[in-house]
Amino acid sequence: MKTFIILSLVAAALAAPQSSTEPIPILRQDSNINPDGSFQYSFESGNGIAAEANGALKNIGAEEPALEIQGQFQYPSNEGGLIQLTYVANENGYQPQGDILPTPPPIPIEIQRALEILATAKPQPEQ
Repeated sequence: MKTFIILSLVAAALAAPQSSTEPIPILRQDSNINPDGSFQYSFESGNGIAAEANGALKNIGAEEPALEIQGQFQYPSNEGGLIQLTYVANENGYQPQGDILPTPPPIPIEIQRALEILATAKPQPEQ
């Protein structure tokens, strides 16, 4: 869990452009780790990087309990925009969402029509 938090912070810090001559101030920082293992953290820096996450063990007492972490981070892009990513990490893996992530190309219209026809066609008898 600590490794995941540290990797998130490092990724956000490396992604943003930085000047090597002056320190970057931390504008806001909050962190709580509870005895049951649940946690929450958030921070915002002077160069536009911000992140927050919370996590907790779910299905406590079950045969296979799972840790679930929900969070988001943002940082300024080289073009001046803001790059944002939200995520959930649980027993189903890491599931990020954001405009920066690549997406598959759209299905060509001809193939989409063929799929629609196949979906409504009657099943053919087996021979």
